[in-house]
Amino acid sequence: MSTPRSARPRPSEGSSGSLEELVEAPMSLRERKKLKTRQTLRREAFRLFAEQGWEATTVDQIAAAAEVSPATFFRYFPTKEDIVLNDEYDPVMAAAIRARPADEPFLTSAREVLVGLVRRIAEQEREELYARMRLTASVPSLRLRMLDAAGQPRTMMLDLLTERAGLDTPTLELRITAAAVAAALTETSLYWADHEGRDDLADLLDRALAHLQSL
Repeated sequence: MSTPRSARPRPSEGSSGSLEELVEAPMSLRERKKLKTRQTLRREAFRLFAEQGWEATTVDQIAAAAEVSPATFFRYFPTKEDIVLNDEYDPVMAAAIRARPADEPFLTSAREVLVGLVRRIAEQEREELYARMRLTASVPSLRLRMLDAAGQPRTMMLDLLTERAGLDTPTLELRITAAAVAAALTETSLYWADHEGRDDLADLLDRALAHLQSL
């Protein structure tokens, strides 16, 4: 029997357990092995970026450091930019938003889930998160990809909004809402990186989403 939506635990309630456990929970053994390879590739990539810079680091070097072939790298990340811009948290985020009460305003659901998840990420993986955001803010190709309106956060939010509304295709209003939430995530992350990570990222995101709710 499935748990009623209103009774399911929220990401902001009870922060015990690692992010790795949170991501791996619904995965098969095969999927977990794939996740480990993705994480190894990302870890080695960020080590190399820190040592020799973005431009000087090649896909071949990252693959060699992770002890896989370049072909394997491209099975996990279509481009070098994707290793910075993509992560494993979107499915967790989507599941948590779906678990919120169905009659709750979407911006309230998004704010509860996103702020709670970002707080956990910042607490447990702050150094990697800051490195990712600094690279994104400083490398033109990464910044441009992140600002792309057709990016993954917007697509995910639009799918969730359309699903919650019980529609087959999104309305104009749903598209605007999805774009606004995705923009809040993007601009908050870039603002945090541009200001050298001095502020609390989760608090900044909460402030950004509260602003959207007030409009």
